[in-house]
Amino acid sequence: MAELISPEDFHAAAGLDEWRAGPGSASVRYRTPDFSAGARFVGEIAQAADELDHHPDVDLRYGSVRIRTATHSEGGLTSKDVELAQRITGLARSLGFTSEAED
Repeated sequence: MAELISPEDFHAAAGLDEWRAGPGSASVRYRTPDFSAGARFVGEIAQAADELDHHPDVDLRYGSVRIRTATHSEGGLTSKDVELAQRITGLARSLGFTSEAED
């Protein structure tokens, strides 16, 4: 059982400035140059999620990938979400993707 953390705790973790965190989840959207690049990014996210045994919601669109993470069993954010978000942020940066404001 993981302990819930606040959105402020989530943002206090290193490298998560571009994520938007609320009481129940955290999300980010990255711009991608095309659909294929986005699909490859989603594949890398899936691999990281399987390694961590913590799986986000992912929305692949032409030109962007939106990721939302929450620990459903706990009903909000936990350290699992921080670790996954840090991995995803690292992947995005390694691919040269930048975040964009969410609607």
